[in-house]
Amino acid sequence: MSEPGVELPELNPVIHGKLRLALLSLLAGVEEAEFTWLRTKTGSTDGNLGAQLQKLEEAGYVTVEKKFVQRKPQTLYRMTEQGRAALTEYVQALKQLLGQAMEA
Repeated sequence: MSEPGVELPELNPVIHGKLRLALLSLLAGVEEAEFTWLRTKTGSTDGNLGAQLQKLEEAGYVTVEKKFVQRKPQTLYRMTEQGRAALTEYVQALKQLLGQAMEA
């Protein structure tokens, strides 16, 4: 139970999902990433990975580029500036929340 007058930070529900947070964290460290690389790094299934990336795209946090390389489809993902800002805000809110928990 929180103390009266203590404001708990809101955690962005789009980012708060475990896989979506992992995806944004991976994308924050690279210029772009292929779907297959993200699948390998997260250990996710194609269906779940695709659904979570779509949620991030709908939120404006990632962009998608689909193209063919030697007749094989390639899907590339990039984090947007909006996505970087949202991830930064999320991390700051999490630090604040954890800081309050450590003080209690």
